[in-house]
Amino acid sequence: MKLFNPDNHSKSNDHKRLYALCEIAYTVVDVSAAVLFVIGSFLFFNESTAYAATWLFVFGSVLFGLRPAIKLYREFGYLRLGDYDDITKG
Repeated sequence: MKLFNPDNHSKSNDHKRLYALCEIAYTVVDVSAAVLFVIGSFLFFNESTAYAATWLFVFGSVLFGLRPAIKLYREFGYLRLGDYDDITKG
């Protein structure tokens, strides 16, 4: 099985389920990071809330860092599912 092959998500029902769960996680992380950045941006308008804004930017950045981690998790999950399929065929 080739990593990051766009057809991997349709190989079996387990592949489809893993894809759907990772897409939900990816979307939640994306929206959460965007919300933190927008709120943080507004907080920077007032000097007294700049410290909180900085922390929101840090947390948003961490969430954006999770995005590729979710994709890697999905791809390694596909490999694991593929290995089990190979064992049952043999």
